Amino acid sequence: MVYRVIEMATVFVHFGFVLYVVFGGFLAWKWRRTIAIHLAAVAWGAGSLVIGYDCPLTNLENWARRMAGISELPSTGFIAHYITGVFYPVSIEPIVQGVAAAVVVGSWLGYVLLGRHARAHTGASSIR
Repeated sequence: MVYRVIEMATVFVHFGFVLYVVFGGFLAWKWRRTIAIHLAAVAWGAGSLVIGYDCPLTNLENWARRMAGISELPSTGFIAHYITGVFYPVSIEPIVQGVAAAVVVGSWLGYVLLGRHARAHTGASSIR
């Protein structure tokens, strides 16, 4: 029972991480100091897809599954098991990845533009 709770909590945290990788840049628009955390999360997420290194959350979930007597995730990993084919067809995976990358880059562009806008207004008010 405890291992099933660990497994389910890990799945929940993993979904949160994936959502943060895609949309976390928008949080930095409000909380500007979080951009470094988002950059690190994107680097980790992109690296795990491109390079293929193991994700500690997937390893934790697999451990909990083994301890609970459940089979591990397929070797394709978390995204392939829980997201691809569930939320969108496998055939459009490259498009979904491209859209996700565009959302991340767009959030970063917005972060930069909002920072410039804020500095411009701060500079204008200090002149008065």
